[in-house]
Amino acid sequence: MKRIHLIVHGLVQGVFFRASTIKEAKSLNLVGYAKNLEDGTVEIIAEGSENKLNKLVDFCKNGPEMSRVDKLDIKFETSKNKFKDFEIQY
Repeated sequence: MKRIHLIVHGLVQGVFFRASTIKEAKSLNLVGYAKNLEDGTVEIIAEGSENKLNKLVDFCKNGPEMSRVDKLDIKFETSKNKFKDFEIQY
C-alpha cells in the first residue's frame, strides 16, 4: 500500500471539489481525506494501491466540472495505515 499527498491549486473551493474527490476515492477503494486549506487550496491525503492512487491523481488534474485546476503538487510517501475510510476534514 502507498500514500499520496496532494495540494490542488486553482478554483477548487466552493465548487464541490472535496465531495467529488471523496466519491472518486471511494469508488477506487482508497482511504484518507480531503481538506480545504486557508490559502484556497485543497489538501488530499490518500492511501491504497499505486495504480488506484494514480487514477485519483488523474481525476484531480481536472476536478469536477465547475473547478479549475492550475497546479497539482504531488508527493508519494510511505503508507501509515491510519485511515479506515475517505472523508472530508475541517
